[in-house]
Amino acid sequence: MRDHHIGMIVPSSNLTMETELPRMLRAREEVDPANRFVFHSARARMRHVTPEQLRAMNAQAERAATELADARPDVVATACLVAIMAQGPGYHCTAESSITSALRACGSDAPVVSSAGALLSGIEALGARKVSIITPYMKPLTQAVVDYLEDAGVEVVDALSLEVPDNLAVAHLDPADLRTHYRKLSLAGAEALVLSACVQMPSLPSIQPVEDELGLPVLSAATATTYRILQSLGLPPTVPNAGRLLA
Repeated sequence: MRDHHIGMIVPSSNLTMETELPRMLRAREEVDPANRFVFHSARARMRHVTPEQLRAMNAQAERAATELADARPDVVATACLVAIMAQGPGYHCTAESSITSALRACGSDAPVVSSAGALLSGIEALGARKVSIITPYMKPLTQAVVDYLEDAGVEVVDALSLEVPDNLAVAHLDPADLRTHYRKLSLAGAEALVLSACVQMPSLPSIQPVEDELGLPVLSAATATTYRILQSLGLPPTVPNAGRLLA
């Protein structure tokens, strides 16, 4: 039996990163008990999803990485997709490199995963070039996500903004409501549905039911981050009942 230590850099108001990722990996332990997962978090201050607070939170990433390095994690994942995407196309590479440098300076050789980069990887792994997305963000930030995806070669067929600016309120959204929300989207030509383009907006209980109903691959920032974490650990990226990406 082996324990895999996962470091997480999360916004101070984030509740879902530390809920959905462990839930998925606990489910994986049920089918592969030889691999267990242990979680360690460092927090960066952010309460409201505004460009100013997102920039300020990004500036704390190296400090958070330095704290996590002392725990010698096997992989470090940084949450808050929009904090990275709002900084402009390709910024996940800059963010991952900065966190990697901070870890290396403290003697940690852990690979780094960002939820922004993971979502792109997940869409690519599904072979999708056209997606529809749901976000909890205000419309200007949703547009930043759309622009980011399209710069990376992913066409966004349609996007739905739930317009919840308080990050703590986002964590308390009912994931079951997504089974209704997605019906407001155009899916014409879409090859996948991003049910939650935000690791703070809960979606896990609805991923598999919506996928079963639609017949399209359904993923989220959280399932994509889990996919990349497992890949970084050298493990098969499989989790039961979490959508085709992790099937």
